[in-house]
Amino acid sequence: MSMRRHTLVVLDPGHFHAALTLRRRHPALDDDVHVFAKPGEDLDRFLALVRSFNERAEEPTGWAVHVRHCADPLARLREERPGDIVVVAGRNDTKMSALHALHEDGFHVLGDKPWLVGAEQLPLLQAVTAGPPLALDIMTERHDVASRIQKRLVSSPDLFGTFVGDAEAPAIEIESVHHLYKLVNGRPLVRPAWYFDVGVQGEGIMDVTTHLVDLAQWFALRGTEAGSPAGVTLADASQWPTVVPLDVFTRITGLPAFPAPLGGVVEGDRLHLLCNGRLDFLLGDVRARVVAIWNLSAPDGGGDTHRAILRGTRAVVMVENGPETGFVTTVSVIPRVLDAGFGDRLADTVRAMQNEFPGIGIVRAGAGFRVEIPSALRSTHEEHFAAVLDDFLRLVDAGAWPADRVRDMLVRYTLLAHARERSHGRAV
Repeated sequence: MSMRRHTLVVLDPGHFHAALTLRRRHPALDDDVHVFAKPGEDLDRFLALVRSFNERAEEPTGWAVHVRHCADPLARLREERPGDIVVVAGRNDTKMSALHALHEDGFHVLGDKPWLVGAEQLPLLQAVTAGPPLALDIMTERHDVASRIQKRLVSSPDLFGTFVGDAEAPAIEIESVHHLYKLVNGRPLVRPAWYFDVGVQGEGIMDVTTHLVDLAQWFALRGTEAGSPAGVTLADASQWPTVVPLDVFTRITGLPAFPAPLGGVVEGDRLHLLCNGRLDFLLGDVRARVVAIWNLSAPDGGGDTHRAILRGTRAVVMVENGPETGFVTTVSVIPRVLDAGFGDRLADTVRAMQNEFPGIGIVRAGAGFRVEIPSALRSTHEEHFAAVLDDFLRLVDAGAWPADRVRDMLVRYTLLAHARERSHGRAV
């Protein structure tokens, strides 16, 4: 990587993902970080998390955070311009307009998902993706070692074949279950009250589904013509609420009552949060389904769960993380027909992956095989943010326009915006 120094700027950090980009020091970043924000609890939580990174016993960071408290953080950032890379992770209703303004001013922008809360923001997205400077969303899932191994396995025609599926069992089926109350960096996550306002945070079909659609694009059509907007077809979309009792809301936010802006979705002491979504679509001729579910809190000893099933003509390749795997992410390969040579072909494929994934192996498991992943190759979701930032800085330093990445992002948000309309019974 180029050793050219960049200076990071953070705009009005309202989501803990803003701080997670600072979880590790980076050789291409100055230790000085400039934050433009309104005073308040959102900023306080960001600073506390960054401080915990600086003060931890193992591999402490050394960020020197310079805060500008101001009523209009975006305007002051654009005026002072203390750095060239801007991280935006906060309220989603104003995010797209901020990204557009920063892009127009020549900043490189790394923005947390989702960028949109509705289709009316698509023209701004189209402008941001039309050309440099670089603006990309923070997509962490493709940095998970299990997803990377899964991607390599389905890229082997002799092993996987070609994608096959129907409306009942799509070729790509990804489900993710998250929890409103959770631990981050070993501490209970405090969410701001606006997180429960879908007019600010966005509805469920626009949130976690962003990651899942990105994975589907990456698995199926990365770098192909079918990834163009015309090659993606929405089939169906639906949403449903999670009911949040007041006592759980209080535990998550620290507030004793539901704020007035949430009144429209409150019945008695329960808030109906429209945060779950299901989306069926075609990537070219490959059927895909993604489902994002939010529960209140994880059971004891549990956590978020993830399942990605990729169905091929020769085999099914599946990634799972949940109670059945002891919350350890596993990769399974189940042959459609277990012929005498399948195990040998799988062994050859895994052997060819050793340079990228040293130490992985295979064992028989039920009707198929499980890929054994050494612990040294595993990393946490929180650690993936450092990988995203590293990838982004590499692209900035290369000075090359990543046309496929930008195109996929435009396709992704266009699909999700149309899915939101469909879920409300409106034409797309």
